[in-house]
Amino acid sequence: MKLGSRFGWLWAAYAVSAAGTWLAFDAFALIALLVLHAGPAQVALLASAGPAVGAVLAVPLGPWMEFRRKRPVMIAADLVRCAALLAVPAAHVLGMLGFGQLLLVSMVVAAADLTFTAASGAHLKSLVPRAGLLTATSRFESTTWTATVLGPPLGGAAVGLFGPVVTVAANAVSFLLSALGIHAIKGTEPDPPRDPGRPRAADLLDGWRHLLASPELRPLFLNAVLVNGLIMAQAPPLAVLMLGPLGFAPWQYGLAFAVPCLGGLLGSRLARPLAARYGRRRVLLTSGVLRACWPVGLALVRPGVPGLVLVMAVELCLITCAGVFNPVLAAERLERTPDDRVARTLSAWSVSTKTGTAALTALWGVLASLTGPRTAIAAAGVLLLATAPMLRSLATGRPSPASVPPSPAGPPPTR
Repeated sequence: MKLGSRFGWLWAAYAVSAAGTWLAFDAFALIALLVLHAGPAQVALLASAGPAVGAVLAVPLGPWMEFRRKRPVMIAADLVRCAALLAVPAAHVLGMLGFGQLLLVSMVVAAADLTFTAASGAHLKSLVPRAGLLTATSRFESTTWTATVLGPPLGGAAVGLFGPVVTVAANAVSFLLSALGIHAIKGTEPDPPRDPGRPRAADLLDGWRHLLASPELRPLFLNAVLVNGLIMAQAPPLAVLMLGPLGFAPWQYGLAFAVPCLGGLLGSRLARPLAARYGRRRVLLTSGVLRACWPVGLALVRPGVPGLVLVMAVELCLITCAGVFNPVLAAERLERTPDDRVARTLSAWSVSTKTGTAALTALWGVLASLTGPRTAIAAAGVLLLATAPMLRSLATGRPSPASVPPSPAGPPPTR
């Protein structure tokens, strides 16, 4: 399905910023280790506290951006990320870079990330016709996995040649290019909902109210927060296990997670035809349950080639299922949310997943230190298996909006 040049600019902006983000993957941790000589506790604080505090800072921005035009908000978020990141190489050149600045920048970037994500989702719903939403979200998902495959290896080579500070500068430039791409979107943006006036503290909870009150979105929301958090919580113990007792080289560890990302490309390409053939609810149920079945196998990893193959196989199956699930979920979430509540809902979703992931990652770090990394990995895998019943309501209930005629209140086609 052709979505028009306006979507093309939005897609290009997303692609260049995704490429920059994955090129600079783990750059802050590398700067902390290699430039500032930080210890493990500081690196862990940088990885968890920065995004968590950034998520909290983003909470009041959801209701605020709901009643503003979304393109200026997206451009502002890109420019804030660009400026914050450029401050890192500038401080390094001046000999003034410190750990506190890295932590502050990570918070600002995390808050701007969440703001951009919520605003872009709301803008996407007004930019493409309802029938094109799954096509659009599938293209974004495919772009994400392409950047995930190519970015870290290229970023690793750039770090080796120029140092980690250079990749942060490249990431900053990517956000500037993204802002230019969004500025190039032609046409008049639809008027935002009427501002109710003086903000109330209760408005901060509107996004969560919608998610928890919706019988269709509630199980998907709770499942996503828990599944994403548990999957990410496995990563640090697995890194400790593979790079420590099992003796894998860093390049083998990177290979074990880079190659399976090709499954994300495959899954994102399959999402639309599978949804058209079997229906969105069945695809969400099947891929959602399957993506939680594989991670428990990571507890069985052993040294050598068999262990490397096991990790790659588990990650390939997991990522392929996620590649199918994610774009269908994104389209369903947009279509199940009223136009005057999209930004608040997406903001609440993103804040919840970010803080949930940070909390579970920190908790699993403690668990791994008490019981060992393999036990922590197994515990997360078992709990992931227990998330499957959360999606049982998808087996029954009302059809997804894609299978019924669009309502008059839906966004009009832009072509």
